[in-house]
Amino acid sequence: MVELNRAVAVSMAYGPEEGLELVDSLVELELLEGYHLLPGVRGDLLQKLGRCEEARVQFEAAAGLTTNEIERGVMLARAGECGS
Repeated sequence: MVELNRAVAVSMAYGPEEGLELVDSLVELELLEGYHLLPGVRGDLLQKLGRCEEARVQFEAAAGLTTNEIERGVMLARAGECGS
């Protein structure tokens, strides 16, 4: 989780491309498998890069992984912002 937070910080300081590179390296780690914020952060960075279709898929994945109804609603709303 620390590395995911680091990726968010890097994206804020150096841009979404840099942050996405770090997040993509985390996708392969089994430790974060099933953690809803990983695709949520990835979706956010993809959306900032204008890669809306990929972002929508990530937000929907995040919504499917969370058990929190509020977080699910936020992720589905973000997916909706990207179109269908």
